[in-house]
Amino acid sequence: MKSTLIFMSAVLMLATSATAQQSQPDAAAPPPAKAAKPCKTCGTVESVRYVEEKGEGSGVGLVAGGVVGGVLGHQIGSGRGNTAATIIGAGAGAYAGNQVEKNAKKKSYYVVTVALDNGSKQSINQSAQPAVKKGDRVKIVDGSKLALLAN
Repeated sequence: MKSTLIFMSAVLMLATSATAQQSQPDAAAPPPAKAAKPCKTCGTVESVRYVEEKGEGSGVGLVAGGVVGGVLGHQIGSGRGNTAATIIGAGAGAYAGNQVEKNAKKKSYYVVTVALDNGSKQSINQSAQPAVKKGDRVKIVDGSKLALLAN
C-alpha cells in the first residue's frame, strides 16, 4: 500500500506540473506580430515621361519682330522695291519674333505616374530627371515628391 501511495503521489505531481506549464506562456516564443498600417501613398512607378510644352506668344515678340523686320526691309531697294521689302521684312520679322518668344517660354518637365497600392493612380511632375524608373517601389511625400522604397 505504501508503494501504491508513492506511485499515486508521483502521478499527481506530474499531472499538476504539466497543467501549470500549459497555462504559462512560453518565454522563448515571440509576441504575436502587429498588423502594419497600409501605406496610402505607396505604389509602383508605372511610367516616366518627358514632356515639352510650347510656350505661348503674348504679342510682344510679334510686334518687336515686325518693327525690326520692317526697319531692315526698308533699307533694301528704292521706290516700290523699298515698300515691298519693308512689308516682307515686317511680316518675316513678326513671325520670327513670335517664334522666338514662344521658344523662350516653353516648359519642359518629367511626369512620373505611380500605381498606388490602393488601386488608384497619381502623377507627379518634376522639373529635373527623376531618380526612379518603371517598376520601382516609391512613396509619395507631401503630394509632390517621390521617395524610393526598398524592394
